[in-house]
Amino acid sequence: MSGAGSVLIAGASEVVTGDATLGRGDLGLIPDGAVVVEGDRIAWVGPASEAPEADRRVDVGGRTVIPGFVDSHSHLVFAGDRAREFTARMAGERYDGGGIGVSVAATRAASDDELRALVAGRIAEIRAGGTTTVEIKSGYGLSVADEERSLRIAREFTEETTFLGAHVVPQALLEERDAYLDLVTGPMLAACAPHARWIDVFCEPHSAHAFTEAESRRVLEAGRAAGLGLRVHGNQLGPGPGVRLAVELEAASVDHCTYLTDDDIDALAGAADTTVATLLPGVEFSTRSPYPDARRLLDAGVSLALASDCNPGTCYTSSMAFVIALAVREMGLTVAEALLAATAGSAMSLRRNDIGIISTGRRADLTVVDAPSHEHLAYRPGMALARVLDLIERAPSG
Repeated sequence: MSGAGSVLIAGASEVVTGDATLGRGDLGLIPDGAVVVEGDRIAWVGPASEAPEADRRVDVGGRTVIPGFVDSHSHLVFAGDRAREFTARMAGERYDGGGIGVSVAATRAASDDELRALVAGRIAEIRAGGTTTVEIKSGYGLSVADEERSLRIAREFTEETTFLGAHVVPQALLEERDAYLDLVTGPMLAACAPHARWIDVFCEPHSAHAFTEAESRRVLEAGRAAGLGLRVHGNQLGPGPGVRLAVELEAASVDHCTYLTDDDIDALAGAADTTVATLLPGVEFSTRSPYPDARRLLDAGVSLALASDCNPGTCYTSSMAFVIALAVREMGLTVAEALLAATAGSAMSLRRNDIGIISTGRRADLTVVDAPSHEHLAYRPGMALARVLDLIERAPSG
């Protein structure tokens, strides 16, 4: 086990593997655990007393080791500021998606180098908060050239890139929706597909700026025909067709899920092996919206993920620890359930089997929590406890 470049990570109060076969409970928790890394992969995990020798030892000093957070929903390529919009919502103004146009104007006005520097700064914040894998959507360009460059820049930081030309209909084209859909499913898709793994759509009949079921279906089917995986923004502002459409088309994830009917929950439970419900509690916090009932979803057998939805308008935070604390306090999850949703659950929503769990053969994407147990992620909300364990310096994995 002590081949060239092997590293023993020792001194952990506990190792949260995320694999129930490796330790206690659903978390697969190993008290006084240790991990051996070779290259960029996990070579061994188990009790420290049984750890094999390695070429180098890293002592984490009684801290907790967890899988790196997997943030499966973010919008990091943008310029500009919408703090006043947040302040207005805190004073009672309702969110309807219209503020996205402000970010579109600022993003279009920024140079490539400016956008790249902004994304790099956000990636640094993300890693400082313990996230090792991040998905990045476009959606603040809404023209062929600006969507293409958004994805091109995003691809410099992650392979998990999502084409979201169908974020909203640009204000100037609200009376020409079909023309914009022609653009999104034609020239824009052709330009963006080489830089994207996924396609997404804001399926939301409760907003005049977003897309109907029929429009969303058209976007998703075009993306699938171009070889992209499917994701859906659905059921955010009210009950709607997003969940039903995502399940029907076997999308990897339907995100938000703030307003769900019994039929929606039954559909998600029936599609638990295919479609993950990704909850974004930072959005509810930032828009004064009701929180989804995650307890009800989990008890029904729905596959669950948590993500940040870091964006300039409705949730300008990338802290997955904060997301976990909100899920515990406001959505009925235990700390263990929320941590699993923010790691293994989000990895599933990206259809990845190499991240989100600490087990042999998976990526050595590890995060250290500056506390004796994982429970401190919710017990001490707002504190900078989690950070990526940088054995090899690298950007968040794709």
